[in-house]
Amino acid sequence: MTSAAASAESRGAVRRMTVGLIIALIAQFLVGMLVNLFVTIPDSHPGSQPAEYFAGSLQSVIWALSSGLGFLVAHVVLGLILGIGSLGLIVRVRTLRRRRLTVAATLGFLFIVAAGFNGASFLDFSEDYSSMIMATLFAAALLCYVGILSSLAETG
Repeated sequence: MTSAAASAESRGAVRRMTVGLIIALIAQFLVGMLVNLFVTIPDSHPGSQPAEYFAGSLQSVIWALSSGLGFLVAHVVLGLILGIGSLGLIVRVRTLRRRRLTVAATLGFLFIVAAGFNGASFLDFSEDYSSMIMATLFAAALLCYVGILSSLAETG
């Protein structure tokens, strides 16, 4: 395979991964709204009001996964998939050797991870501002991925 063909194949893979992440982010946002509107998270559950944030958050996430609250379980699982997928995009985008794309993919990953930590904080402390921060970080990650698609379109 020629270098140009390999580059075109890598751009195509990055484009497909980015579109997949955008779709998953939108689905995550919508499922998060369903959780916000229709799921009552008890004030007291394993991990709530932790003395130590990380251990408590881990307990909260494990509880959420086993809670049987369908939309909450879906939200947590999709968040974990987004974290893994966004990390995979960084690895794939590095093959293009374009700094702007690498920065955008890395920022998208960091915004998703930060949203996840705020989700865990919401489970831990039930503070509404954590939900607002998650929504803001969703928008920031979405902008990063739209920027990647835009940059790929400019170069063919």
